[in-house]
Amino acid sequence: MGEQQRVSPLKNFVAGGFGGACLLLAGHPLDTIKVRLQTQPKASCAQHVLYTGTYDCFRKTVSKEGILGLYKGMGAPLAGVAPMMAISFFGFGLGKQLQQTDPDKPLMHSQIFLSGCLAGVFTTVIVAPGERIKCLLQVQASSSQSKYAGPLDCAVRLYKEQGIRSVYKGTVLTLIRDVPSNGLYFLTYEYLKNFLTPEGQSVSQLSTPNILLAGGVAGILNWTIALPPDVLKSNFQTAADGKYRGLVDVLRTLLREEGPKGLYKGFNAVFLRAFPANAACFLGFEVALKGLNVLAPSW
Repeated sequence: MGEQQRVSPLKNFVAGGFGGACLLLAGHPLDTIKVRLQTQPKASCAQHVLYTGTYDCFRKTVSKEGILGLYKGMGAPLAGVAPMMAISFFGFGLGKQLQQTDPDKPLMHSQIFLSGCLAGVFTTVIVAPGERIKCLLQVQASSSQSKYAGPLDCAVRLYKEQGIRSVYKGTVLTLIRDVPSNGLYFLTYEYLKNFLTPEGQSVSQLSTPNILLAGGVAGILNWTIALPPDVLKSNFQTAADGKYRGLVDVLRTLLREEGPKGLYKGFNAVFLRAFPANAACFLGFEVALKGLNVLAPSW
């Protein structure tokens, strides 16, 4: 397993960027559905809900806006997700490198978890403003009021109107969402990779279906932890100014109005997306890493 252990953060960075692009293409349509379900207006009686569920939202979006409607607001995440996954995998590689005293000794589970947490801290700096902008754009598309022309316009207006704090609204929630879930994400992936490797073989020879399986399961576990803070964050970031005093207030309001199951709104959309998107991401990462090892072995 020696060659698998000496990971270069730089190679991780490039391969992670490629993985991020794969993740987005596989997963963005269900992300649009997730945000629309999470933020749709509360209905007093069942007849007046905008979307009854994941499939209904999918059907209405496609019939109203065509298949490209599912890729609404994809410009911002594409400009963000590839570098973000690059930074995420870089943080993970760096975390592993910092904790690795002996290159021939595999890292312990806790060390892999901490490396994943570091990846979460790294990405939040970029993710928080990107998510705020993405959610605002996705919500305005479904409410037919166009306040912002696009991602850049949205960022500039938020900054002009209320300064950098407005752009970074929801950062603490993003940290709460991303740090532990990233730790679990990378730990699950590495653990399953080792678990699925036949006795006596190197992890780097893992077959494509097994990589897809490990990546997909990692994605699902990641979201199990990340979804409640994600629901709070979507609501907090898209709420009118002054509606919530802070994070605890968002949680209290949500629990009062919808009970604990409100924290898992958008559950189906997320879990349907988590498997294929993360499977595609890790496969893209591994393929790119193999290519880099051939093209630039000295990095």
